[in-house]
Amino acid sequence: MAAAAGEARRVLVYGGRGALGSRCVQAFRARNWVPTCLFFPASPGPWHGCLGTHRWRPVVTDPFSPHFPGMIGYGMAKGAVHQLCQSLAGKNSGMPARAAAIAVLPVTLDTPMNRKAMPEADFSSWTPLEFLVETFHDWITEKNRPSSGSLIQVVTAEGKTELTPAYF
Repeated sequence: MAAAAGEARRVLVYGGRGALGSRCVQAFRARNWVPTCLFFPASPGPWHGCLGTHRWRPVVTDPFSPHFPGMIGYGMAKGAVHQLCQSLAGKNSGMPARAAAIAVLPVTLDTPMNRKAMPEADFSSWTPLEFLVETFHDWITEKNRPSSGSLIQVVTAEGKTELTPAYF
């Protein structure tokens, strides 16, 4: 969407202090967008899904994955984000015209912290942050944007990332 002369192009980045969120903020600023960030305060230790909802990140992994048993609080928080996304897409939700709420569901993001925590992992199955940053830019400019309320699975295998609508 092209902004009218003098009109600021604004984007909301949820989780703007994490690896992906901060990369999104940088990329949008470089493209003359005005990002507004929502984030959680830092905790004294690293991220652990089992600590509950006070430290979850919106785009870390699919809580329904069998690879993460016992992460009840994390899974519940993710489920709430899915519900919020779909509710915001509803009629009379208060969303501005032409706005969209879309949730992405990646498995593992390729971040320095994840590489440090899992040095023996297969990095070719991790989603590069730049792929998501470019995807988000496309969606915000309405290029190949899924419909509002969509939950989009992000699967990376052998270095190739694909986006697929999720149905629960």
